[in-house]
Amino acid sequence: MVSTAAQTLATGLNWAELRDTYAGKKVFLTGHTGFKGAWMLAWLHQLGAQVKGYALAPETEPSLYALLGGDTLCESVIADLSERATLENAVLDFQPDFIFHLAAQPLVRLSYDIPVETFATNAIGTANLLDTVRRLEKPCTVVLITTDKVYENQEWVYPYRETDRLGGYDPYSASKACAELVINCYAQSFFNPANYEQHRKGVAVGRAGNVIGGGDWAKDRIIPDIVRALGQGQPVQVRNPFAVRPWQHVLEPIGGYLLLGVRLAAVPVKYTGAWNFGPHLQDTLPVSALADTALQAWGTGSYETPALTGQPHEAGLLKLDISKAINELGWNPRFSAAESIRNTIAWYKALAGGKSATELVQADIEAYCAPAS
Repeated sequence: MVSTAAQTLATGLNWAELRDTYAGKKVFLTGHTGFKGAWMLAWLHQLGAQVKGYALAPETEPSLYALLGGDTLCESVIADLSERATLENAVLDFQPDFIFHLAAQPLVRLSYDIPVETFATNAIGTANLLDTVRRLEKPCTVVLITTDKVYENQEWVYPYRETDRLGGYDPYSASKACAELVINCYAQSFFNPANYEQHRKGVAVGRAGNVIGGGDWAKDRIIPDIVRALGQGQPVQVRNPFAVRPWQHVLEPIGGYLLLGVRLAAVPVKYTGAWNFGPHLQDTLPVSALADTALQAWGTGSYETPALTGQPHEAGLLKLDISKAINELGWNPRFSAAESIRNTIAWYKALAGGKSATELVQADIEAYCAPAS
């Protein structure tokens, strides 16, 4: 446990403030069995929150949720967002103080194979959750997580701001842009800040960059692909070495979501709307630079670019403007891209060396929340 003496962080987070906000509170967390969801569950548990999770069963083997003993950290409901009655009963029976919505079909390439399911989960699933919130007769702070890929990507060098136009080429990006339209509709129609005293719901959106960290074993993600290949002594296959992405450690956006929840609960009318969470612009790197740093951290290995044809479209350049979160939330990225990559590779190596996922996750959270020296 982090001492309450560990106060102000380089990120703008304050452990005592987080604990004062979440300790003993009921937090409904969708997507708790996924990579980001499991990290958030672990952090909420350390803060003393009472968590109820709602998600599909873990989709990878191994899974971080299972390694953390996730069923001992929360009340877990394994169900789909399309099961409206199940979702409504889970929320209304729990009577949450906070809702963090992370559940999604999160993979771009998979979305080409299952476009309808992707739209159903990401857009209609979000509508199902928000419609349930309408029936919650108590104050509740709601933070809904989408993605940096909601922006209509012009492949320009300028970072996207929260006010830029939404869109999406691939089904994943488009489904998340649709989810944002759903959120905006409900925020204006049913949870309008001007009528807060009637509905008592604070609603905000978090848009995160490309997240890396220990405990991710999903298919078609660069760090899991690197770890699998190196573990088998094979060259890493890098599909798009020149694609530029805003890489960040998983604790950066989760810390941002938690801080947004703190601010939104305190002043709901002020902190509604969308918020970007990403790295500083100098840490927006091509995939090749990430692969080079990861191989250096591993200590051996190589990568190659396979000759691929007929591949689905993926954006080549994407940057986020995080000035709103910095200036208005007081949030700041703590790790550079290089630090995030090295920390992530060290996590997998330590797990392979016999460390438990629980101690690794707890240690990372504590290190992240330690005051800067």
